[in-house]
Amino acid sequence: MAATAYSVALLGGARLPAAPRGSALLPRRSVCQQLRLQDAPRLSLLRLKAASEDTSASGDELIEDLKAKWDAVEDKPTVLLYGGGAVVALWLTSVVVGAINAVPLLPKLLELVGLGYTGWFVYRYLLFKESRKELATDIETLKKKIAGTE
Repeated sequence: MAATAYSVALLGGARLPAAPRGSALLPRRSVCQQLRLQDAPRLSLLRLKAASEDTSASGDELIEDLKAKWDAVEDKPTVLLYGGGAVVALWLTSVVVGAINAVPLLPKLLELVGLGYTGWFVYRYLLFKESRKELATDIETLKKKIAGTE
């Protein structure tokens, strides 16, 4: 039954003649040739056409845009220093997580702590309307402190 449903879906509604019991799973060539000709247009609708889009032009535009942004940067050594520091921090974090992951039972304990904190956060800040408002005001206050407007 599943093979019949699969062949109906694959052929776009065209059904193969029923095979006698005990025959091989793959239909013989003569059975495949017995498909009705009226189902041929349905099969042709299944073909997909690729969109003709020139991606090299968008790649060149991206490179030009990046060059313009890099030329607009005034303090290039600082940007490179921050970028290098971010790469080193990412590498160091990866090493630390790998070391913690190698200690038996510690990853499961940390997962349990994370699930507990997530449950507490949902209960404390997301479950009730008043606490959601409190969270929103706390986030706005933090944004103002970061932006330096407060």
